[in-house]
Amino acid sequence: MNGPLPVATNSRGHALTREEQLFESEEEQLAGQAEAWRYTFAFVESVAVKSVVLLGIPDMIARHGPNGALSLSEIVAALPSPSPNVACLFRILRFLVAKKFFSAHIVTKNGEMEMEMRYGLTPASKWMVKENETSLVPMFLMQNDGRSVAPWHHFDECVLEGGIAFERANGAHIWDYASSHLDYNRLFNEAMACSSKIVMKAVLSKYKGFDGLTSLVDVGGGTGTAIAEIVRAYPRIRGFNYDLPHVVATASKLQGVEHIGGDMFESVPSADAVFMKCIMHDWGDEECIRILKNCRKAIPETGKVIIVDVVLDAREKGVLDPTLGLVSDLVMVAHSSGGKERTDQEWKHVLAQGGFGRYNIIGVPALQSIIEAFP
Repeated sequence: MNGPLPVATNSRGHALTREEQLFESEEEQLAGQAEAWRYTFAFVESVAVKSVVLLGIPDMIARHGPNGALSLSEIVAALPSPSPNVACLFRILRFLVAKKFFSAHIVTKNGEMEMEMRYGLTPASKWMVKENETSLVPMFLMQNDGRSVAPWHHFDECVLEGGIAFERANGAHIWDYASSHLDYNRLFNEAMACSSKIVMKAVLSKYKGFDGLTSLVDVGGGTGTAIAEIVRAYPRIRGFNYDLPHVVATASKLQGVEHIGGDMFESVPSADAVFMKCIMHDWGDEECIRILKNCRKAIPETGKVIIVDVVLDAREKGVLDPTLGLVSDLVMVAHSSGGKERTDQEWKHVLAQGGFGRYNIIGVPALQSIIEAFP
């Protein structure tokens, strides 16, 4: 006859609590608690960075050169306020130094009678200088805008009931919302333009597949940043920037580029090749196949589609954290209407269904890869 199961006990001979039974050791329990606290306050880093970006502190430091550094009093003196809260600013800077967003070193002054902390930029904060040509500030501010953050708080509802997170939070799909809220439309377009500059620098540094083209249409090209970069590098190409009418209406005149308003689900302008950067991940498979079929109609038999998007299992990951692809996939849950990041096999499926039976994946020094697809 079997007796009762032995009761697990701790080092003091007491029965283990339910919490204690979850962990293999006290060390594991403590390490897990520390990690859980980090998840609890993960938002603190982004809001602290947002505060110094809005105050313009990275730009203040950058204006003093590559190795520039400012003291707290110098930063305070440059703020647009007659009576800023210096203690609050010091605490924010102290936190961001600990997180390696800013550097800090102590210098002596007045004949070594006084010591002063001076704050400098790190590789991370150099990307948050608004005045830099390749600055991440527009993307950072868009992603941290309240309307962009709100959908993330509806993930549990989307799991239980379905629906679109952005619509649950803001009352409309992101494209409809942007078309009727000009301030958000501007914020979104500036974010996409900033991303284009960064990604296109990586694309043009490695990809040579624009050689030989005489015309190229950028589908979903926003305000034309990407196609302008391509045409600048390849002046023989006639560029077409194709996006929704309310988007191209805000675009500036660009040399060698013609702006065309329209709907990629209806048609795509004809060209030697189609370029799409960070477009396909906004849509589900059915929508992507429909877009690709329209692209196929727009190019000759010798044409191709050049897609710049994340490939989750790409062999060439570069120096970026590979989990950023999974982060981007959750951004699609928050902001798109069924979009997602795809693996190689998932790309193979949508491309084949859209009329492109052959493709190459080319790694570039960015989060995204190039998917070069042929009929």
